[in-house]
Amino acid sequence: MSLSVLNQGKPDLPEWYAESADYRLAAGARVHPGRAEGRAEVFGPQHRRAGLEGPVVAGQPGRARLSRVRVYLGSDHAGFELKSALAEAVAAAGHDVVDCGPPAYRPGDDYPPYVMRAAAGAAATPGSAAIVVGGSGNGEQIAANKINGIRAALAWNEDTARLARQHNDANVLSLGARMHPVPEAVRFALLFLETPFSGEPRHQRRIDMISNYEKSGTLPPLPAAE
Repeated sequence: MSLSVLNQGKPDLPEWYAESADYRLAAGARVHPGRAEGRAEVFGPQHRRAGLEGPVVAGQPGRARLSRVRVYLGSDHAGFELKSALAEAVAAAGHDVVDCGPPAYRPGDDYPPYVMRAAAGAAATPGSAAIVVGGSGNGEQIAANKINGIRAALAWNEDTARLARQHNDANVLSLGARMHPVPEAVRFALLFLETPFSGEPRHQRRIDMISNYEKSGTLPPLPAAE
């Protein structure tokens, strides 16, 4: 999977980030290496079904995907159990997991400190993704989308998880732990991670409008009257 972050520049990164060769990682975050060993390589979409077929040019829309992706996780108390299950499943799928917290279940935990750290990690690390989890996933999606360069999508079935990548090039997935059984939510997450952006011009054009607004603060022009 190739996750592109269009024009986010660098977000305003708080003190809990430290400089590193991997850009920035949340201080104290736990990294769970995926099972795939070696450097991530880029392959075509056939890689999913027919083994290693490629390589292709990294970042080529609709074709490139990474065999290994860094995935940042964040939740609140309601999403803690699902976050733990996701950490195991995503690592087992061969990805590197960075758990941004909470580190333990605490009733009443607020989601912004954790999910915004996960989203900021994804924004600061090209080619990465984040998954944020709460009771419904609504607040988590809202919080993640406040980070410059983030396109967070709430998924509630397989189609919305897939289309978030295919049409919207989303780099953050939001899930509602109270809305789905754990195996179902895990399936949405893995589908999100394995789906490439289509790169179709109409979708890229719309993403560019959003990204340009982030840079300039100017609303996209209305279409000319026909």
